[in-house]
Amino acid sequence: MNQEVKSDIEIAQESNMDKIKEIVKKLELDEDEWEPYGHYKAKISLSVLERLEKRPDGKVILVTSINPTQAGEGKSTVTVGLGQALNKINKNAMIALREPSLGPTMGIKGGAAGGGYSQVVPMEDINLHFTGDIHAITSAHNALAAMLDNHIHRGNELRVDVRRITWKRVLDMNDRALRQVVVGLGGPKHGVPRESGFDITVASEVMAILCLANSIDDLKARLARMVVAYNSDGEPVTAKDLQAEGALTLLLKEAIKPNLVQTLENTPALIHGGPFANIAHGCNSIIATKMASKLADYVVTEAGFGADLGAEKFLDIKTRAGNIDPSIVVVVATIRALKMHGGVPKDDLKQNNVNALKKGLANLEKHVETIRCFGLPHVVAINRFIHDSDEEIETLITWCEDQDINVELADVWAKGGEGGKELAERVVYEINYTKKNFKHMYTLDMSIEEKIKCVAKKVYGAKRVVFLPEARIQLTEFEENGWGDYPICIAKTQYSLTDDAEKLGRPEDFTITVRELKAAVGAEFIVALTGDVMTMPGLPMEPAAMNMDVDGRGKAVGLY
Repeated sequence: MNQEVKSDIEIAQESNMDKIKEIVKKLELDEDEWEPYGHYKAKISLSVLERLEKRPDGKVILVTSINPTQAGEGKSTVTVGLGQALNKINKNAMIALREPSLGPTMGIKGGAAGGGYSQVVPMEDINLHFTGDIHAITSAHNALAAMLDNHIHRGNELRVDVRRITWKRVLDMNDRALRQVVVGLGGPKHGVPRESGFDITVASEVMAILCLANSIDDLKARLARMVVAYNSDGEPVTAKDLQAEGALTLLLKEAIKPNLVQTLENTPALIHGGPFANIAHGCNSIIATKMASKLADYVVTEAGFGADLGAEKFLDIKTRAGNIDPSIVVVVATIRALKMHGGVPKDDLKQNNVNALKKGLANLEKHVETIRCFGLPHVVAINRFIHDSDEEIETLITWCEDQDINVELADVWAKGGEGGKELAERVVYEINYTKKNFKHMYTLDMSIEEKIKCVAKKVYGAKRVVFLPEARIQLTEFEENGWGDYPICIAKTQYSLTDDAEKLGRPEDFTITVRELKAAVGAEFIVALTGDVMTMPGLPMEPAAMNMDVDGRGKAVGLY
């Protein structure tokens, strides 16, 4: 293969996109069920779900991966490529993805629009402001923060304890300088001074709610239940107490509509919502997934980072909230990432190293074990990279076969849907002929502590779970407030099965430390913060933004 390859943005900009009205025709949408956002994007009305309510649901295919490394796994690329490949083998398929955040886009991780010849387009729009959904979420979140501070300034009728305000402000950008701030300085006219901070927008509970709501009424009810602070008696203060839920819903009335775009091969794709999986639940919206399952026979969707985070949260949180019945899980692995889990530095990954590959296979093995615990059919997809040797690929395939793991080579980055046809055929076969016994990892009647320990031990492989004093107090408090029946959403580093990003592979005899709990009452899950994971990331030494530009004709340059 030619080593001089085009960048993702070059491939995307050379593509022949259909006008969005042509994609709409494929889906047989009524004229009043879609609204164009320019030539290549559209908003889809929630009325589609009402019209197609009695239509059988399509098969939901979840794409996850091993723990990510700097070598790259290409989970979104495989998701897009598999959707294209299913259409290549004459299956009616759609794709449902998350919206990229500007934080990783401008930082180091990159966007989430796929890559090579398996991308969703228009790539520049999707990776930047898109249709403004994330900005709407930012505005709604910060409107509530402003209303809370104004209430305190105007007399504090709700007796809010300013030392126990949990609602920060948000920004869709990595900015470590805003993690801890002081607001209300400048004297009596400027508010009540207090410590606060910023989270990244994709960590906002408003984002989680948008992605877990089933309708606009459900959205409003969930927004109303959000806890923003506690009063002087230790009782929760909610958005409803501030009479804010109506305004917040108004700000989100367009954002709740899924966004329709297409892949490079003109496969329809719904892109909607974008919570991170390391600090939130990491899945696109329930509305988009359910809508895609009504419009197509097969829906390929993804969940953020590895199966320990995104897939677990998809299967334990999203399926419950949306009554979604997944059909199969595809676990993406790359030779490069497995070698890195086996101890190879990033700069040496181009060299053939079967021994390191074999050592790194323990990470893949753990993720497959996790999917088996959920009782779901599964296929390992080897996302092929240019420098993978035939010996390394054969080693991985042989190992999977010896472990009775279904495996297929996917060359979708270089060949698009054509490179994923064998994977698509295997996925369809397993859906049709492998017995499924889907079950959640834990039951909701378990205590919060029991649920956290269950995930830490069964999914991560931890031997112990330690709760720091503050988390211990919150365990009791949350149970007393009636929040004990919620699913749990563990915030943890994505790079390791442990809560230490440096421990790659499959560590043993480790402890997960829970330092703090947060009650996302509107989203209806409890967030457990572990290790040093932060809800406001920082930029790297050389942010990707330093290489971005736009030419005199308005054409994006350097966007991957």
